Amino acid sequence: MEPDTTPDVQGFIDQSRIGLRQLRLIALCIAIMLVEGYDTTVIGYIAPLLRQQWHLQPQNLGPLFGMGLFGLGIGSLALGPIADKIGRKTLLLLSVGLFGVASLASAFAESLHVLIILRFITGLGLGGAMPNAYTLAAEYSPARSRASLVAPIGCGMAAGGAIGGVFAGNAMQAYGWSIMLTIGGVLPILLVPLLLMWLPESARFQIARGVSEDKVRKTLRQMYPDIQFDKVRLTHVKVPRSAFPVKYLFRGALARDTVLLWMTGFSTLLIVYFLGNWLPLLVHDSGAAFGAGTHMIAFYLFGSTVGALALGMMMDRYRPQMVICLTMVVASACMASLASVLHTSLLAYPALFLIGMGTGGTMTGINILATMIYPTPARATGVSWALAFGRVGSILGATVVGALLAAGWSIPNLFAGAAGVLLLAALCAAFMRNTEKTGQRSDAVASNQLATAIADPKP
Repeated sequence: MEPDTTPDVQGFIDQSRIGLRQLRLIALCIAIMLVEGYDTTVIGYIAPLLRQQWHLQPQNLGPLFGMGLFGLGIGSLALGPIADKIGRKTLLLLSVGLFGVASLASAFAESLHVLIILRFITGLGLGGAMPNAYTLAAEYSPARSRASLVAPIGCGMAAGGAIGGVFAGNAMQAYGWSIMLTIGGVLPILLVPLLLMWLPESARFQIARGVSEDKVRKTLRQMYPDIQFDKVRLTHVKVPRSAFPVKYLFRGALARDTVLLWMTGFSTLLIVYFLGNWLPLLVHDSGAAFGAGTHMIAFYLFGSTVGALALGMMMDRYRPQMVICLTMVVASACMASLASVLHTSLLAYPALFLIGMGTGGTMTGINILATMIYPTPARATGVSWALAFGRVGSILGATVVGALLAAGWSIPNLFAGAAGVLLLAALCAAFMRNTEKTGQRSDAVASNQLATAIADPKP
């Protein structure tokens, strides 16, 4: 098979069939998100036992939740631009290794202060892994099915948290809360060698950074072994090493989309982490059995998983922003009624499922939007900074609730406020420009300004 030598690398990928190597890449990114989802939500599962054994108050748990999320935000801000300089694969290896080691160390923490510090370090690694997994997968996915291919990565995040919820109650009753953190450390450490062996670097990134043609061809052969890239001459204009990718996020019309994307992510992650961290405690404090909260969280995360898949397919067929907007509106209505159905399983579980679709599921859609909006030189930065701004919302969702409970807020008031936040997110999504056109403009900028192209074959 001979490649079409006229389009740039992304154009070639868009024309190519989806093969086993691309599916393996997606599977590796899903595996990264599985362990990340587990490590992100595990603190919510162990919180009731920590509160009991260490005699903590709700306001004491706020910093524990918040510091891990603060680390996530810092990791996203710092490591996204670094990935646009040193590569997606290198950053993923460092990030996964870091949060694995830190989570394993957290299992041996003997005080709240030590655990808070280790959760911050864990968050740094988590903050670097997620955006780069999305970015690398998107850069090897054809535009015609990009959302459908990348969406399962978001499912990995939700599924990892849900899997933890399935066995959290029994595991902690048998082995204590530390077993959950031990598992969260061992799994990513075991994953690192597989990533080193099978994960490719982004070929388009390599060309944009001025990597030698031989290395780029080697990368392309790794993903497309049946194509004779030796007959193709790769041309490029090197991106200055001192360039700061964040500036691309606010160039021209991209500035409006960046602001709306950040606001949508902020509002969505606020609710995701409000529920992820506090739902087990709220259910427990309302008089339900200990296991009810973990089961409800697992069902909510199941909705996030199904939602990510369903929204990915719909985003490839309809206007992505409106798919996200309408799903959030439905989730807002369910959130407003959640307090009144919390003790009725037949109503609570479907409501939480739909809320999961409209929060965790749409967060996956937001990340996919970011990979479509931004050009190659700033794609990892665009995704990671959108997530970093969203992490500000996640910190509020994880920490402010403790203060609100201490101030006397009722559970119905908390859920009503959360419903309003989801409506705000839906409004921001509705006002974004058409993503397909935005993506075409951004890719044009990348192609024209950076000359990231496959030229005519050598004579």
